[in-house]
Amino acid sequence: MAQREEIALGRARGDSIRTIAALLGRSPSTVSRELRRNADGPGRYRATAAHALAYHRASRPKPARLVQNLELRGKVEADLAKKYSPEQIAGRLKVEFADEPEMQVSTETIYQSLYVQSRGALKRELTRCLRTGRAVRRSPRTAPRTSTGSPPNSTTDHAND
Repeated sequence: MAQREEIALGRARGDSIRTIAALLGRSPSTVSRELRRNADGPGRYRATAAHALAYHRASRPKPARLVQNLELRGKVEADLAKKYSPEQIAGRLKVEFADEPEMQVSTETIYQSLYVQSRGALKRELTRCLRTGRAVRRSPRTAPRTSTGSPPNSTTDHAND
């Protein structure tokens, strides 16, 4: 919001887009895009109105594909029950329904439907059908640890033990 106020003040002063961008430490294209998307009218930019417009655009509650498409959800549930991984399911759907994009789904969509409560199109108990059997999803960013708590293949010197 503070940067939008600076943009509004800069425009009121008659500053160029490049000058405003330099003051904010942003690219001129970013400032130009902000002005183009969120101006009240030709040459009119108000920070509060711009913020409200941007907020409204960003918060579009898009229904999940597995909630809307019951046939697709049934196929995904059946394949999970057969112990297929989300990666295998997504790959099979791409081959089986090559010219029907509405019958394709990404692996991330499957995982989110299982683990994220607000996206819960798939039954929670289907998490047991996953190979890991975890009810809670682990972050892929965390490094795996060994039983000693150190990262695998760590280069510790055990010669002096």
